[in-house]
Amino acid sequence: MRKTAAKRSGAVSSKGRSSTLLRRGSRLTIVNSEDPLVSVIIPYMNEKRLIRRIIREARAVHPRTEVIIVANGSTRESLRTVLGSGAKVLVYNERLGHDVGRSIGAQAAYGEALLFIDADMVISSARLRPFVQAVLSGSADVALNDYSGPTGKLEVHRVVLAKHALNAMLGQESLKGASLTAIPHAISRKGLAAVGPESLLVPPLAQAKAIQFGLKVKAVHSVQVGKLNPIRRKREKQFSLASVIVGDHLEALDWWTGATDDRGGMEDFSRKRHILGG
Repeated sequence: MRKTAAKRSGAVSSKGRSSTLLRRGSRLTIVNSEDPLVSVIIPYMNEKRLIRRIIREARAVHPRTEVIIVANGSTRESLRTVLGSGAKVLVYNERLGHDVGRSIGAQAAYGEALLFIDADMVISSARLRPFVQAVLSGSADVALNDYSGPTGKLEVHRVVLAKHALNAMLGQESLKGASLTAIPHAISRKGLAAVGPESLLVPPLAQAKAIQFGLKVKAVHSVQVGKLNPIRRKREKQFSLASVIVGDHLEALDWWTGATDDRGGMEDFSRKRHILGG
């Protein structure tokens, strides 16, 4: 079960300057925009190996960008890495749980386009820019990664099946397996207000709400995160994230049937259920 609240131990905000990168010693440090149009939100828990590169790519997405790090359950050494990066850092002593950092970061963001990425894979600014551009141009309220996962095999992973099944049940077969579960993705300020930042705790639920509320949900660009995402065999033995993700999709479907009807808006045609008391 997710933790919806955690004790915040402090926050550090960077001050804007005219340039986007400064040099401290031998390291480049970003400078957040004072008037951001884009907010890049990165949950962080001890992933210090790549984080400075990830932050630099995030800052380069747009001239008016702020980078927000939601550091949770991190060691002092790991915290030092991000506190000296120039990004806005929100610090939580305890682990927040899956997707909570994104919701917290969204509530702290000032941009009109909110871009979500992870702290364990480097994605170039050029590959992140299409998500931001889709939102800023108004062509999408929710800009998804056009990544459906591996389907050309005899046994398809249950997470991939869940993503495809949810989109089909929402009447969005053209999205295939594109999902808010996968980064990168972006959402407009309008979209965030419609679904509520708390919905980001369960990404498929936010996606279902966006579709039900008539927002423009589009798969805008493909980033093959399956190849970039590090395999965590130790974690999967102790705790399967697949179970969480499938559960998220079931939660989204439960909300969808409540928002529509028992059949999720699907036709029942001439089935005379009442004859048997149904």
